[in-house]
Amino acid sequence: MAAACAGAPGSGTFKGPSCPPPSGAERIGAGVGRMSNLVLERGEGSWVYTDDGERYLDFSTGIGVVSLGHCHPKVMAAVHRQVDKIWHAQVGIGHHPQMLELTGKLQKIMPAGSNLDTFIFVTSGAEAVESAVKLARHATGKPNIIVFQGGYHGRTLLTMSMTTNKTIYRAGYGPHAPGIFVAPHPYYCDRPGKLADPTQWTVEQLELLLLTQTTKEETAALIIEPVLGEGGYVPPPEGLLKALRDFCNRRGLLFIVDEVQTGFGRTGRMFAVERYGVSPDILVFAKGVASGLPLAGIAASRALMDAQPAGCQGGTYAGNAVACAAANATIEVMSEEGFFQNVEERGMQLTQGLQVLQQANPELIREVRGPGLMIGVEFNDQKVEKGFASKVSKACLSRGMIVLSTGVFETLRLIPPLTVSSSECQHALAVLEAAIKEAASGALNSRL
Repeated sequence: MAAACAGAPGSGTFKGPSCPPPSGAERIGAGVGRMSNLVLERGEGSWVYTDDGERYLDFSTGIGVVSLGHCHPKVMAAVHRQVDKIWHAQVGIGHHPQMLELTGKLQKIMPAGSNLDTFIFVTSGAEAVESAVKLARHATGKPNIIVFQGGYHGRTLLTMSMTTNKTIYRAGYGPHAPGIFVAPHPYYCDRPGKLADPTQWTVEQLELLLLTQTTKEETAALIIEPVLGEGGYVPPPEGLLKALRDFCNRRGLLFIVDEVQTGFGRTGRMFAVERYGVSPDILVFAKGVASGLPLAGIAASRALMDAQPAGCQGGTYAGNAVACAAANATIEVMSEEGFFQNVEERGMQLTQGLQVLQQANPELIREVRGPGLMIGVEFNDQKVEKGFASKVSKACLSRGMIVLSTGVFETLRLIPPLTVSSSECQHALAVLEAAIKEAASGALNSRL
């Protein structure tokens, strides 16, 4: 493996950033990128441990997947119980108890006032987005889909064609799927604050899009992430989601929200749309639903779901029994009293700590943003070198903390477990301060 990289846990020496590839890595395709050569052997709560004894504070949670932290005891117990019964009860053959239980739990936690009472399960977020598009096209009889600049919806041919946050996901794969039309997102057109009313401007651009690119008669749906994920951890301007809901109602489009990264507590609510007082026609979920086991799906009304014939949706591993058991346990933990209070408090702790760093060096940190524990830190790309956010990420790794960059505007994203403690957040802030100072040395006159 990578024994030569061992650093003493707690000593402040972490050799992970300079680890050579472990044996076996040479047989993994070059198209799969990763931030390090760490061999992660086990995890517990907010921490992961390598095969050579290093311990890292995980503020990536597998890109927002292990929302309850690694190996949460209640989820782990549910998985162990299910493994002794049946692993794979294929959904096209029959029902299984864990899925039937999950449909009831999901119905209870859907956004208040919504009619999202029927579900389809798949395996990944990209599959779920495709399922939503397939449902929208069946239900409306119309082919086209409107997406937003900066959105990330997956890596399959269709969802890659819908993804516009980075060209790396699309370049070299053309021709792309037809019927996808991209609307401008106010974040990308409002830097640095040129739009007087970003919400009104966005709706005006959508109306123009219907006049110049695709008519409402041939457009099935509009899809948006309530908070941009891979596009920079960008919350919507005030009133945007309500305005989009009204636009869809007025023009006869279905309103789809992609809650793959925002759902299941990440923003301090079970679903991000609850923060903004809207309800979609189709809600897409994945990532945090099963605490790291592969499970995803869509929610819609029974009337909408009934527009599809039997057999047109599904998949071999869809709604896996063990993954559904993990999802049931995950929802139970998230439904416990005080759970979301911790998310809000830890989110505020991190946000305020980062704002102190921003106030100390405003020419370096442009913005700290995001609800709950979905926090973006955007650096001033007019002042720092290209790749600065990745440089900070590597400096964090050398101090025993995993943090990811995101978007095209030098942004870090903090995605800690929703169960993260106050002391762990304080430790993370100290690591970030030191890492930013290191990355900034020589780049500008830092006062950190």
